[in-house]
Amino acid sequence: MKTVEELMTADCVTASMNDNVYELAVLMKEHDIGMVPIVDGKKLVGVVTDRDLVIRGYAEKQPGSCAVSEVITTDAQTIEPETSVHEAARIMADHQIRRLPVTRDGELVGVVAIGDLAITNIFADEAGEALSRISEDEQSTFH
Repeated sequence: MKTVEELMTADCVTASMNDNVYELAVLMKEHDIGMVPIVDGKKLVGVVTDRDLVIRGYAEKQPGSCAVSEVITTDAQTIEPETSVHEAARIMADHQIRRLPVTRDGELVGVVAIGDLAITNIFADEAGEALSRISEDEQSTFH
């Protein structure tokens, strides 16, 4: 059975609490990513998603120079590298998230995204179901 460690992006883009909202938005644009793990050294402190920037940042009229602390999610769901791909897909579906930080002893070792799961033929159904459940929830918030 495949594990998250086999699929995750180990060399991921990160930021620190010293960065600001504008810098995170630039990182997301430059690297075509929707989440930036926030670290202190190697320790995962939290994550900031593109949605966090919009909801907690711009929609709250925060300036681009506002601190990461204004938009960070500190209780982000994480998984360990040994987690099965099947379990990762279930967690994503249950929590309606597209990206999961992968940690070992609290230190960030990578990120796995729903797209990473979808490329494995064995678990295409689980990843598809997870994405479908996430998308359904997003659509229901707009109606």
